Amino acid sequence: MQGKDQGDEIHLEGLVVHRAECRPVVNDNYMKLKKLQIKESTKPQRLSQQLERAVTTVFKPVANHDFNVEYEKKKKSEGKMVRAERQVVLDMLFSAFEKHQYYNIKDLVDITKQPVTYLKEIMREIGTYNSKGAHKSTWELKPEYRHYQSAGEEEEMETA
Repeated sequence: MQGKDQGDEIHLEGLVVHRAECRPVVNDNYMKLKKLQIKESTKPQRLSQQLERAVTTVFKPVANHDFNVEYEKKKKSEGKMVRAERQVVLDMLFSAFEKHQYYNIKDLVDITKQPVTYLKEIMREIGTYNSKGAHKSTWELKPEYRHYQSAGEEEEMETA
């Protein structure tokens, strides 16, 4: 075997010719070391301790948080969503779809201030729901209600 020293690392090269088993010399030092190892392994990882007085630096429980109170006030001031006339809702939807082609239902509720079930009922008639693809979970107008043309339709118009 040959030893090489490169910096602080020591490398050995060679072939193993004999198998060797190493056992420690069983003496008092070895027995003390083993006892210490066993004691350390049997100690619990976490210890519980009794406190003299209550800890006052932690947060106290609150019946209702500020953001909940604020939300309730906003909800009361706005009142319950009431179904508007169908034509008024359609006008709001068409004007919204002139700005963007795709909307999710949450945005449409914010725009129209209408109940979700009523809005979905109207959207099923005038729009299509995209359940997959790039515009997943969004609504778009049916082709017969669109005031714009898709890229494919524009190319057909140009070639004709």
